Amino acid sequence: MSLLVLEGVTKRFGGLVAVSNFSLSVGRGELVGIIGPNGAGKTTLFNLITAVYSPDGGDIRLEGRSLRGLRSHQVTRLGVARTFQNLRLLKRASALENVKTAAQLYHPYSFLESISHLGRFRAKESTIERESLEALERVGLADRAHQPAGTLPYGHQRRLEIARALALKPKLLLLDEPAAGMNPEEIEELNGLILRIHRELNLTTVVIEHHMELVVGICQRVVCMNFGEKIAEGTPEEVCSDPEVVKAYLGEDFAAGLSVCPTRGARGEVDDA
Repeated sequence: MSLLVLEGVTKRFGGLVAVSNFSLSVGRGELVGIIGPNGAGKTTLFNLITAVYSPDGGDIRLEGRSLRGLRSHQVTRLGVARTFQNLRLLKRASALENVKTAAQLYHPYSFLESISHLGRFRAKESTIERESLEALERVGLADRAHQPAGTLPYGHQRRLEIARALALKPKLLLLDEPAAGMNPEEIEELNGLILRIHRELNLTTVVIEHHMELVVGICQRVVCMNFGEKIAEGTPEEVCSDPEVVKAYLGEDFAAGLSVCPTRGARGEVDDA
């Protein structure tokens, strides 16, 4: 059974069609990668799923329920969590405090309880802190819990965003270019982290990436977008060698007989694309 279904989804900004008649089905427990050159419409797609934007056409369903007409916080409560291409951390707050802001979603307390520290406040705060520390432990940041987020190394800040998303206890995790700005060693470590989270939690995960080496290394299925449209779908090897994908990354003049799959050692791997 599919957890997430997009059918004929379209989004326009004036005369620009950012996403055009896009369809995709993601099964429970699946790890799917969405690739494409800059401006392909990948982040717009995530913004549609999370109700940042409303689609102009088509439908988006989570567990059979349409998400059209919902607000972002309602989609989050249904079990969708995401990270962002541009970090959105509270830089002066500690790593733990950043995660606690998300963990509080499922442990609300009243205004009176929050200012008096009476009633359920202490028990809920204890639960929030425990769950937040568990999320930090899962991404390897438990020892940095009390360090200001803005002072963490860049790669650790990326991990912190994932921890915050996990604290929302999602059914569906959307990772928007988690390897952006990372060096090859950090990307390899991130590969291992995403795979471990996916396997340990059996968490349905969709990863947007420009870096082909991350997607090829971890994803069971890959979708390629260009100019808002799906141009290829299949295994990483199939998509990497698809002529339309190669053309999208390298340009028509360089596309003949090439692959953009890092595992095949082709010219024009994503770092050069």
